[in-house]
Amino acid sequence: MPKPTKGPRLGSGPSHERLILRTLAEQLFEHGKITTTEAKAKRLRPLAEKLITFGKKGDLPARRQVMARIANKSVVHNLFTVIAPTFANREGGYTRITKIGPRKGDNAPMAVIELVTEK
Repeated sequence: MPKPTKGPRLGSGPSHERLILRTLAEQLFEHGKITTTEAKAKRLRPLAEKLITFGKKGDLPARRQVMARIANKSVVHNLFTVIAPTFANREGGYTRITKIGPRKGDNAPMAVIELVTEK
């Protein structure tokens, strides 16, 4: 994982930021793509790619490390049995961030983060 950034976090503190990223990772692995702000998408990408790399290993210690980050067992099972085997021949770059227009209410820059499916 990259070194934590100094200054303002995504939530009110570091623990809230970890919870936000945990939820975003669960939703990404469950649905394949999610729409969120650019800042959250950029923070989610390293975590999601690391978890997919653990899924590619497929052994029990890797599963336990993923379970420490993601609490939903069905999502972890989906990661290890469906998502990770599709990236078996890929060395990295499992996610793609596509910028979309600003959000209507507060003009926040929005982005779609999705799992890359083509080779």
